[in-house]
Amino acid sequence: MEKDRNDKNIGKKLDGRYEITERIGEGGMADVYRANDVVDKKTVAVKILKKEFAENEEFLRRFRNESKAIALLSHPNIVKIYDVGFSDRIQFIVMEYIDGITLNEYMEQSSPLDWKDAAHFVMQILRALQHAHNKGIVHRDIKPQNIMMLRDGTIKVMDFGIAKFARENGKTCTDKAIGTVHYISPEQARGAETDEKSDLYSVGVLLFEMLTGKKPFDTETNDPVSIAVMHMQAEVPRPSSIHADLAAGLEEIILKAMQKEPAKRYQSAAEMMNDIEAFKENPEIIFGYFPDVTGEATDDAKTRFFTPVSEKEDVPSVVEVEETEEEEEAEIDEDDDYDEDYEDDDDDEDEYEEEEEERSSLFVPILTAVIIVVIVVGLVFICSRIINWIEGGIGTNTTQEWKMPSLINMDYQTALDQYGDKIQIVSESEEYSELEKGKIFWQAIPENDPVSIGSTVKVKVSKGTRTIKLPNYNEWDYETASTLIRGLGLEVDPRYSYSDDVPEGKIISTDPQGPTEVEPGAFITITVSKGKNIETVDVPNFVNMTWAVAKETAELYELELTKEEVNSSEEMGIVLSQTINPGEPVTKGTPISLKVSNGVPEAKTVKVAFAIPTDAKGNFHITFYEGGAVKQQGSSFNVDLATGTTYVEVSGVGTTTLVATLTNEENGKTATIGSYNINFDKNQTNVVSSDIASAFKNVDGIPSQTSPTSSTTTTTTTTLSGSSSSTTSTTAASSTTTTTTTPPVVSNDETAAPTAE
Repeated sequence: MEKDRNDKNIGKKLDGRYEITERIGEGGMADVYRANDVVDKKTVAVKILKKEFAENEEFLRRFRNESKAIALLSHPNIVKIYDVGFSDRIQFIVMEYIDGITLNEYMEQSSPLDWKDAAHFVMQILRALQHAHNKGIVHRDIKPQNIMMLRDGTIKVMDFGIAKFARENGKTCTDKAIGTVHYISPEQARGAETDEKSDLYSVGVLLFEMLTGKKPFDTETNDPVSIAVMHMQAEVPRPSSIHADLAAGLEEIILKAMQKEPAKRYQSAAEMMNDIEAFKENPEIIFGYFPDVTGEATDDAKTRFFTPVSEKEDVPSVVEVEETEEEEEAEIDEDDDYDEDYEDDDDDEDEYEEEEEERSSLFVPILTAVIIVVIVVGLVFICSRIINWIEGGIGTNTTQEWKMPSLINMDYQTALDQYGDKIQIVSESEEYSELEKGKIFWQAIPENDPVSIGSTVKVKVSKGTRTIKLPNYNEWDYETASTLIRGLGLEVDPRYSYSDDVPEGKIISTDPQGPTEVEPGAFITITVSKGKNIETVDVPNFVNMTWAVAKETAELYELELTKEEVNSSEEMGIVLSQTINPGEPVTKGTPISLKVSNGVPEAKTVKVAFAIPTDAKGNFHITFYEGGAVKQQGSSFNVDLATGTTYVEVSGVGTTTLVATLTNEENGKTATIGSYNINFDKNQTNVVSSDIASAFKNVDGIPSQTSPTSSTTTTTTTTLSGSSSSTTSTTAASSTTTTTTTPPVVSNDETAAPTAE
């Protein structure tokens, strides 16, 4: 938190519209922030290149490649990019803000995954990659940390930060291997040419980890060099050796995706998706890619690494690659050291014999010294334990009593380990409580009470929170069952799947599957039938896409689009709305109508208020003129029936200045009220000049009171739209009134309307 408070980027407003509010992530090259887009009024994610890399041309190139790559992509399973900014001071990318967690976080909580969930996630990842590969873009860093998951299970692939355009000279960067070592392809580890099949290898690794809960290649020290060498040389562990119940078909899919040679892998994401779909329809399927995969793992298979028979020759075992870090680095750089000269073998043998003789001569004294050290350490340990037994917690108390410690909220086994040498802790019972399972929630001797050494203390151990019995709701109506499940104090997380056996709207299964005991508040995943499998797709979200991108996306989903152009202040070609909501399943070929902006702002209406003098009489109307032409004529009003204010609504776009006139319908006389500057976009009226009282007098709308003495008659001529009219008003000779008004700027709310005076 302290680091966030000192972050100088927080509070900045980039390009005058992206207001940084919080840092939400940190990567090797850039920091990621949550920001408010004050123009579009939405939350976005902003990735800002770290200062130390801003002057590094290589990092700048990779950072810019990310923006170029994602800008070409528009897919429901790929994080959308909205804007980019590259200047001398700051370089950033504005992206879709995803309110969810990474797939890595989900896997840490739920690993290993059920095969249905794993297939659901991987299919979305493959759809995203197929779209990117069709654009000539290879991700090259597929890993669970780069995949976001929404609450509804939707997957979003992000961070094409090291993506490379495969169509650029037909190859990728080979100056260095880029990627995450646990998911890296063999060719990436070697720094060789990579293409779409490298991404499919990484997906295979990811699927392996989802279904087994373990990475195929890992070391205790997590040494990246060792792991990279294993990707290049070691055989892939058979997934069923870790997860014995794993279906043979899934194992074949993983192994085919993780072939060392790219030519033996799946050649496209679509090809891998076809196999997954085939497996979903028939979980007993065996594809026959590997003769050894029969659906039942033998004992021998569970203790070895597995590859197809055709690849077993000349492939070193994992033992052969357990080298020191120096040896592994030398192997990676073997091209440089391949022609290095070595000494004669005879010299090596002589040196080896000398070393053996020296080791033999030192063995006996070293072993003797070690035994002596062990004995001394053992005696010291035993003495210290005796001293602690005599003095620990007792001090000089000759009755050997000490204060009872608190065992509440301790694990039962931890309490035995910590205090079992002084008191006998006995579990009286196991009961439900607010504490976690295995925690002590009650002790017979209260804390700080005196207790003798060796006394027995009874405790009660928690069985966890009280469980709830979840019945078997298979083939129940979803609406009915979900209501009952929520009534038990449980949460419902629905998923939808096709079924040839279970009617639409009925429950296929629950996870956990009832009848079973669950904790209060637990999430129950319910798989609901969508009926028999037909050719349907989930409608993508076309809103905010350009018309061209929307058409391309619709072709990918095999949907038909129609366009209706409407007035809007949005940029021309931007999709404003769609007739079918995003995510709704429809059959392929379904027509969807989109409203698309034509770039012409929509006219807006402003209501202008005019205060009527209390002594006015007659019927009148007010007219607005723009540039000498009539803009808007208001409705006729009778001042005898008016409430003291009359309104005129005028429509337009942008900002303009209008002249208002008052017409007496009984005598046809017209007089100018004043001029008004109107901002239609902000619904504001600026009164430039106005004198409605004089206008009423000039059109004889206020009865004159003739003085018994002399009077003066004044004639005023007002010219509007090329015509003139004369109005006469009579005033008392002895009385002269001057009115000065200061034009205010006000909002056109009806409760606080601008008043022309």
